[in-house]
Amino acid sequence: MWLRTGCEMTFDVDIPTPFILMLRPRSGPHQWVARESYTLKPSVPVVEYTDSYGNLCQRLIAPQGEFSIRTSADILTADGINVCPGAPFVDVQDLPDAVLTYLLPTRYCESDRFIDLGRKIVDGVAPGYDQVAAIVAWIRNNIRFNPDSLHFQLSAAEVNQQGEGVCRELAHLGIALCRGLCIPARMVVGYLHELEPMDFHAWFEAYVGGSWYTFDATQAEPKGGRVTVAYGRDAADVAIFTQFGPALYPREMSVRVEMLDSPPE
Repeated sequence: MWLRTGCEMTFDVDIPTPFILMLRPRSGPHQWVARESYTLKPSVPVVEYTDSYGNLCQRLIAPQGEFSIRTSADILTADGINVCPGAPFVDVQDLPDAVLTYLLPTRYCESDRFIDLGRKIVDGVAPGYDQVAAIVAWIRNNIRFNPDSLHFQLSAAEVNQQGEGVCRELAHLGIALCRGLCIPARMVVGYLHELEPMDFHAWFEAYVGGSWYTFDATQAEPKGGRVTVAYGRDAADVAIFTQFGPALYPREMSVRVEMLDSPPE
């Protein structure tokens, strides 16, 4: 399916402030970026680099005053996601080197604190994909997905205690439970077609059977129409914007995802 994605953010900047932005999706095995625009107002010099996870990052200094960012992209992506019940657990000694980092505890995914709970959740379940599916089902039944939750920027332990959170909090909990079972898991941030309410979205992927598979506890059924912007160990690695200096939040922000009737010309 062809999707047109985009976002617009406006900041009120008190003093010139360095930013790192992570807003450009890249083409890969599961998506093709056919057209893209990226507008800064006022225009400022930008340096782009690729971080250690392969994400496209933009460095700039936002000038004092009103500063806006507007992006748009036309992307070909799958209208479904791959599912593979029965895909086996991969022994740690057989994992690719690049996957090992996704086994370790991180700031928001304290996997060493979820070993016992994870074992309880998957008791009697075949190791691998089916264990991750059981974890997602447990999260859906025990943690409330609340897009308007007052609880945000929570770690896995905190969201488990609070019993509710936004999409990234549910992803953190899924990642921590997987890693506690020695299943590599990573955070994904991007766009989801027909998400309600519309916003940037977060989910996670788990490595089983020699491949990465998508899991999303906010959705009742496996759902495609996804555009990936960034991968990382947890939310600290995939922030769409990071500023250095006085805390800044967008005065205005909008996210849009629409399906195109035909490929862009």
